[in-house]
Amino acid sequence: MTSARYVHGYSAREAGRLSDQANTLAALLHQGTAYPPGSRVLEAGCGTGAQTVHLVASSPQAHIVAVDTSESSLALARERVTARAPGANVEWRRADLFDLPYGDGEFDHLFVCFVLEHLPEPRRALAGLRRLLRPGGTVTVIEGDHGSVFFHPDSAPAHAVVETQVRLQSTGRGDALIGRRLHPLLTEAGYAGVDVRPLTVYADGNRPDLVQGFTRDTFIAMYELIRDDVLAAGLMTRADWDRGIADLHRTAEPGGTFHYTYFKAVGVAPGAAV
Repeated sequence: MTSARYVHGYSAREAGRLSDQANTLAALLHQGTAYPPGSRVLEAGCGTGAQTVHLVASSPQAHIVAVDTSESSLALARERVTARAPGANVEWRRADLFDLPYGDGEFDHLFVCFVLEHLPEPRRALAGLRRLLRPGGTVTVIEGDHGSVFFHPDSAPAHAVVETQVRLQSTGRGDALIGRRLHPLLTEAGYAGVDVRPLTVYADGNRPDLVQGFTRDTFIAMYELIRDDVLAAGLMTRADWDRGIADLHRTAEPGGTFHYTYFKAVGVAPGAAV
């Protein structure tokens, strides 16, 4: 994909974090998303294939075209999908999201997950993707919203840490609060029948898999990866950062709770019914 600077970087640790996130949240994010046999599905901005493996699992007979601008990410994606589903019907393509080499109406469905938040012009990206959909074809978009974060024990330093990523992405012309914008973005990009659903992640002591897989390995790990950028930008002092991260970790300990909301939108390309 063509994006604002990807604030999390392309390290092996980030690839692992993306995989942890996808696996932990697969049932939540992919519920209700399955494509018919023979349908052509474009996954725009597939990254390291963390979501691709779940698309393959839910739609094993669909033809998935996975596109990303990073050759190294595509190589990891191929490796990941081959390991999980050796016979998967996936076509890999390196291409710019704003200049995709496909004709009008070439795809039955589009899948876009955790991509728009990194783009300086998300509405233009969605409008360009609509050209590739046949009339009546669907687009599914999933994004988070860092404004939906709350936790116990509450902590001003921990909230300040969360705000640093919002500020970093904004500086790079991305938007860590984009989940709340999906309905107007898709509607203004020309899609019909746009339906947006909140997908809530809530972790406490009765949900140890989510405490580990989401609170620690997805959310807190995401912030630990941007520490050097935050300090270099002067967004927090080292002492305040360390205290905020420690307080975030406290939410994953006994007695702690954590809440976050993703938003999943589905729209239709104007034309005949699906």
